Amino acid sequence: MSRVAIVTDSNSGISQEEAKKLGVYVVPMPFFVNGRVYFEDIDLSQEQFYKLLAEDADVSTSQPSPADIMDLWDDLLRSHQEIVHIPMSSGLSASCATAQGLAQDYNGKVQVVDNKRVSVTMMQSVLDALALAKSGKSAAQIREILERESLEASIYLMVDTLKYLKKGGRITPAAAMIGSVLKLKPVLQIHGDKLDAYAKVRGVKAAKKTMLDAIKKDLEGRFASYMEKGEMKLQVAYTTLAGEAEAWMEEVKAAFPDLEITRMDPLALSIVCHTGPGVLAVTATHVINPDNV
Repeated sequence: MSRVAIVTDSNSGISQEEAKKLGVYVVPMPFFVNGRVYFEDIDLSQEQFYKLLAEDADVSTSQPSPADIMDLWDDLLRSHQEIVHIPMSSGLSASCATAQGLAQDYNGKVQVVDNKRVSVTMMQSVLDALALAKSGKSAAQIREILERESLEASIYLMVDTLKYLKKGGRITPAAAMIGSVLKLKPVLQIHGDKLDAYAKVRGVKAAKKTMLDAIKKDLEGRFASYMEKGEMKLQVAYTTLAGEAEAWMEEVKAAFPDLEITRMDPLALSIVCHTGPGVLAVTATHVINPDNV
């Protein structure tokens, strides 16, 4: 019997195909589209989701069924001694609190991580959990380490349209109208359990500079000690702009030539519900060294 199974959900951006290669288990997140339920990466692809958004479909997020979660855990505990379950940040979804409640009936065999992350930074937590498990850490130790590390990451993203921020009530219709006329590009920040406005600038060029400056400030400030140890990684994320994302990645490389950019991935659909298409993002994440924790 193997020791620790790592479970996450599709908010991590890990596809079912990649999960098999990594040896982790991904719970597909449900979405309601015009009243019908779909499951991310099962019967709802990224392309289908964006098509529905373009058609102005009524889209909302939900959380996995408790029964489905427990069925997965029960199945995994037949071949593993323990489980580390890494859901989306508790501040952005109720799925974390639900999983924590369910885990109380498993006598410590299931450790639910309140990771305060989503998308590419959440994906790094899954990779960290794998490395920690391979180093011999128990599920409880992995949960403790990941929760201690939860805020050691930043995401900055440029929103192309104000439509979805207005739709979600994050800005007023009047502000959206003025912003569109002035061609404002909001830069948002995800840090911990909040999706917040970081800056409002005019044009894509200014938005990109704002994101690069923000990452530089973090790397030279709160992440300085990790930089000295070579434990920081950058990632690029995007929504529908794969070609523009590649060009953006080259800009990020040029700005930080000494840092490795580990991935370029689509943003999780749970974020896209609030931002819409046409998003570019950059993230900085501390990568855990299992020998130092």
